[in-house]
Amino acid sequence: MKKLLYLFTAAVLGYAATGCDPVEEINAELAANEEGIVDVFDYTLTEDDYLDVLGLDFPNFNNVDAAKELVPLVLKENFPVLGANSLATVTFDLYQPVSTERSLIVYTVTTADYDAYPDTEEFNNFDDEDQIYTFLDDKFGAVANRTLVSLTYKFYNGSTNTLNNGFLRVNGTWQFALGLTNAEYTAVGQGFNNFNSEDEALRKLPIFLKEKFKYDDIEEGTVKSAMYKLYTTDVDDVDNDGSTTDRTTYSYIANFTFLGSEWVEYNNVVSQTLQFGNDGSNWIPDNTIAYSLTSADYTYIAGELDEKYPSQTASMLRYGNMDRRTGNDAFWSDEMILEAFNLLLDDLDPNAEEGQKYAVTFDVYNGSNTTETFLLIKTDGSWVKQ
Repeated sequence: MKKLLYLFTAAVLGYAATGCDPVEEINAELAANEEGIVDVFDYTLTEDDYLDVLGLDFPNFNNVDAAKELVPLVLKENFPVLGANSLATVTFDLYQPVSTERSLIVYTVTTADYDAYPDTEEFNNFDDEDQIYTFLDDKFGAVANRTLVSLTYKFYNGSTNTLNNGFLRVNGTWQFALGLTNAEYTAVGQGFNNFNSEDEALRKLPIFLKEKFKYDDIEEGTVKSAMYKLYTTDVDDVDNDGSTTDRTTYSYIANFTFLGSEWVEYNNVVSQTLQFGNDGSNWIPDNTIAYSLTSADYTYIAGELDEKYPSQTASMLRYGNMDRRTGNDAFWSDEMILEAFNLLLDDLDPNAEEGQKYAVTFDVYNGSNTTETFLLIKTDGSWVKQ
């Protein structure tokens, strides 16, 4: 399959890097461009964009709809000389908090619990994650939304280990939070199976996660929930002894994001990218896919149209471009190129939806070697020029 460069993408977790003054840099490029148009460029919103240009209280948006409404104002303010058919791929921050709950249920799976299921009664342990979730649904399926169950259980995976992990009930499903084993608390320098303070937990957990997943292929921007224990005053009587003034172990959830080499505490902000197109007056969210023809694409077009356009396809295969010199035997007209691109895009993206846009860049010879770009949109099942 050929790799397409999608300029309109889903949300990704992570942090965007910004230049010293990206507006100045892009406008400097525009000043050097006689036509004053940038067909495709990337831009990451700065703190000044959020606070000064838009007048927001925080350097992020609350949701994607707000970004779609407000990013065009930033582009219009920062790049007033840009006109129709300009495309901006914009990275911005969204505020997406992840709640951190204190455990309300602390439970250790008993022999009777294991014996209640045919798959676990023989060895009194779980050996499949589905068994854990079946047990949780049966035992705690009716708990209130966002209840955290700090569950201690035995799990067999080559050997039997006692684990303590968190399971957060969210809208009828369970979200997993990785807990530390007794041995792992010892490994991070704790004398007991808990941390002494929240600050200590937040300092040591990134080190623990780095060691825990050092051999795993973790995608940058991944967020993981970790459950940790603190020995503190039992204000909610989670040990069910009738006292709220004694001391007992509580479990908490903290969230961390992976930045490529390190884990850091998740700050409730994620990065997302959307593309915006200029229609001549305004910037609007745009789904254009920028695509540059490869040698394989020229070969495909030639194979489809060699009988109909023998001189054009022969020249294209020989020189790796389309001849745009009017009157030349190998000349490709706009209509012929559009015909070729209909065949190519139907092959590249056969399931493209109505209204999908492409910016197709291809090599041409018009007396010198250069490129052209056709802006196409799928309309009534065919690709037409915008």
